[in-house]
Amino acid sequence: MSDTVHSLSTTGLTPKGQIQRWSDALTDLCGQFDVDALEGSTLEGRINYTTVSRLKLCQIEASQHRIAHRFSRIRLSEHPYIKIVFQTHGVSHFEQEGRHFDIMPGDCFAYDVSCPHTIISPSLTRHEVVIVPKDLLKERGFQLSKMAPCKLSARNGTGRIAHDFVHAVFGEAPKLSPVTAVGVADSLIDLLLLPLRETGAMFDRGSAEATYVRAQGFIREHLRDPDLCIDRISAALGCSKRYLHMLFSDRGMTVSDYIWRARLQHCRQELEAQNGKTITDVAFSWGFSSSSHFSRVFRKYFGVAPSSVHKGQHGIMPADVVLE
Repeated sequence: MSDTVHSLSTTGLTPKGQIQRWSDALTDLCGQFDVDALEGSTLEGRINYTTVSRLKLCQIEASQHRIAHRFSRIRLSEHPYIKIVFQTHGVSHFEQEGRHFDIMPGDCFAYDVSCPHTIISPSLTRHEVVIVPKDLLKERGFQLSKMAPCKLSARNGTGRIAHDFVHAVFGEAPKLSPVTAVGVADSLIDLLLLPLRETGAMFDRGSAEATYVRAQGFIREHLRDPDLCIDRISAALGCSKRYLHMLFSDRGMTVSDYIWRARLQHCRQELEAQNGKTITDVAFSWGFSSSSHFSRVFRKYFGVAPSSVHKGQHGIMPADVVLE
């Protein structure tokens, strides 16, 4: 199963203890910050958080307070995250590098945690947060060196869809197997990036990273097609096969490796789901044309036979075979 939901609260602590508890919680989630309760005598706060693959999902509620990440504390290795915040209650005032934003209920806000910033919440606030490792965004073509804070609407359109999915994933996270969590996290990231891509921010369609992302998308859409191959992908993307080979080899695999690994992961998810399909049905539905070949590569990739997974006697997929 995926990670459980963890909870922490500052209730019952001394004012000094509340500040320390909140500071420790933020450090565990995304880095070190200065924390103060403004003019309030206490900082009443609660955080529920879980992980889905490499993503951290949080539900946060806090009384009036201020957090600040200062220049003197800059260590990029300690803050390698992008934060995507969905404000659900109260107002927060955000400042980073001279830019000021008022974050209201219904807003979606994305920013680079590693850059010095200050957030002031003058009264009770609630928000749902997804903490995304920067590496996952770089793989999807985002130019993080250009990233500026970005405020979007979560009241309608892709922002609303992304928020609804975040909320649903948080509730279901403890029920996800490790393999399923990888697929859910990939879908969640793609949904979260839709509103950012619509703004044109941080995304260069002609870059190598962007072409790699487009190739991934084409592969996902046609993964069940047994005729999927590099010729079709290069034709669809308008690039050469040699260029595609280079993009995937830079990431330690061939195009064919990527396709078959993706198919194997989907096959395992269906076998785990116990949906009544036979092993052969599952294999053939994801582009395999031989049961024996499927069983052989499945065992080599996961270390167990597909029959073991189908009977619910599987182990956890090793971390080094997660497809990214």
